[in-house]
Amino acid sequence: MSLRIGIDVGGTFTDFALLDGDEVLLEKMSSTPDDNSQAVMAGLEKLAARRGQSLGEMLAAADAIVHGTTVADNALIQMKGPVTGLLTTEGFRDELELRRGYKEDIWDVRLAPPPAIAPRRRRLTVPERIRADGSIHTPLDEAAARRAIERMGRQGVESVAISLLFAFVNPIHEQRLAELVAEMLPGVEISLSHEVLPRAPEFERTSTTVVNAFVGPGVSGYLDRLVERLSEAGYARDLLVMQSSGGVMTREYLRGMPIRILASGPAGGVVGGARVGAAKSAPDLLCVDMGGTSYDVSMVMDGSASADAGWNWHHRYLVAVPMVKVETLGAGGGSIAQVRHGVLEVGPESAGADPGPICYGRGGQRPTVTDAILVLGLLSPESDFAGGDFRLSRDGVDAGFEKEVAGPLGCSVEEAAFDCWRIVNANMTQAVRRTTAGKGIDPRGLTMLAYGGNGPVFAAIQAEELGIEKVVVPRASPAFSALGALAAPPMIDEERSYLISAAAADRAHLGGLWGELSKRAQGFFEAAGFASSEVRADFQMNLRYPGQNWSLTVDVASGSSDQEAGDLDAAGLEKTIARFHELHEEEYGYNRDGESPEITGVRLVSRAAIPEPRFGSGLTEEFRDVTPSAERRANLGRGFETVGIYHGPELVPGDRVKAPGIIEETFTTIVVYPGWQAVVDAAGDYLLLRAS
Repeated sequence: MSLRIGIDVGGTFTDFALLDGDEVLLEKMSSTPDDNSQAVMAGLEKLAARRGQSLGEMLAAADAIVHGTTVADNALIQMKGPVTGLLTTEGFRDELELRRGYKEDIWDVRLAPPPAIAPRRRRLTVPERIRADGSIHTPLDEAAARRAIERMGRQGVESVAISLLFAFVNPIHEQRLAELVAEMLPGVEISLSHEVLPRAPEFERTSTTVVNAFVGPGVSGYLDRLVERLSEAGYARDLLVMQSSGGVMTREYLRGMPIRILASGPAGGVVGGARVGAAKSAPDLLCVDMGGTSYDVSMVMDGSASADAGWNWHHRYLVAVPMVKVETLGAGGGSIAQVRHGVLEVGPESAGADPGPICYGRGGQRPTVTDAILVLGLLSPESDFAGGDFRLSRDGVDAGFEKEVAGPLGCSVEEAAFDCWRIVNANMTQAVRRTTAGKGIDPRGLTMLAYGGNGPVFAAIQAEELGIEKVVVPRASPAFSALGALAAPPMIDEERSYLISAAAADRAHLGGLWGELSKRAQGFFEAAGFASSEVRADFQMNLRYPGQNWSLTVDVASGSSDQEAGDLDAAGLEKTIARFHELHEEEYGYNRDGESPEITGVRLVSRAAIPEPRFGSGLTEEFRDVTPSAERRANLGRGFETVGIYHGPELVPGDRVKAPGIIEETFTTIVVYPGWQAVVDAAGDYLLLRAS
């Protein structure tokens, strides 16, 4: 049997999914933001105890540990990172501020720019210039470079990003600058643009490198601590880390490129969503993940969760590495409710794991979404919470709402809690509308996949407002991103630049670039224990029309990673160009097929096959209505009424719960709102369907 463990570190909880053959074991722990590795090790201890093993015995038997984390995201959200500086080519000091003129909301004249990771005083330039063909126009002025580095030292810079013009073609000046920084500022972290993002355009490469320099020390320190603790506890294999691209790779591969784990936790859920959609004949999914801190929205179309490389804005910063598209909103169980200028706001500020909501009894004083749904009866102080770790308490909750919401608004505590429920739900529903409208997709044609500890609480009411007919809630929904990470293949997705007209392209040079990428990928896969015969590769090309800023990625060939990549003949190149014209028509509604496009680079996506979790399919043929095990007073959107309570672990395939009802699972709660019903399908997952 293959024993594999998925871990997803969130802002409030750390989730675990252990897969042993077909058996899935879930666990949750409160996150430990000061050192997330503490919660990881404590959760692994609990998993081992539930299996009747010591931690060492379980880790020794584990074939893989796959880890997704929000460490990098939290650094950007909270702007907690090292003092970061930028060394760049003379004349390009303000490129980060210009941001290509991009503004998230062009109509909001009051919208401030994001906090500067590297303020202008720490963005210094050096005289040098590499031409587009890689030749040296102006040699590096080492005396000026030393003066700039000395100035950074006086500013207390702890992490340096180096991004020089056309360094991705010839990195010699960046490499020399790195040597000077290491000599003059020993111990300072260094991020080189030709390693982080070896391609054009200039702003994208510089922005990505600066973000990498900012999140790098925290990510690297955390992963190194975790690897060390796992090794000391008896784990002898490589730690696999979830990437924003939807694949996993070893800790060693990510060294120097920690930016690739941005949004890695949500990416696991999207990968798992694609597998669930395939199993349940629902290829078009709206994936919503509501945890304790955030609400993540993504889509799976035609069974695929594609990763876009290029124009990815994440937490208001341009990050041009391959990323599964996930929109994140500060709306979770810990989102704080407060009245500002007479208006009730819910989130994005969160109580997090410490102290957490008032009802956790850990010292929280400000009311949150979790406190609100406790007041509304969707949660109960009489039921176990987070797998039985503790029970919620109403003590202090009413006083918190009275002080922060009910008093300022002149309403009752129950009315204040209901308004909190309405606003956070409206915020999340609006985030879905932005995501789908931005892609020209009508949500009414999608199936909603709801997961996370709080996702199933709001799923049906959101589906009602969006016109969605069916919601899938996996039995593993509270730790679904951790389980989804186990379905993610080991993957390396990298590019190399080659700026030339397709008509003048040197096919041998194209083959050489693919060969370079293939050799690099094989080295990392072999170090991780994968034979070259187990690795498959997609050879791709980036093309655009002359005058365009953005490229489209076109598949050229697929095969083993060690196949001869230089076999692209004239017919193959023509076929690739024809496919580009077709893709441009599909994406933008027109093409210029009489015009030869430009090649901007090549891309290689290499994947290794692994055992995956089995996601079950389909409805049962017959339903049987079940009676509630208890009742309680709750407000499901139409005032307080008597609502049936059902114990989720006792429900079996074919069972049906009619509204109004609340299903209490071990780690989550599923609310069956008026007009809906919940049925358990043949795989043991829940389907929320309109009652008609």
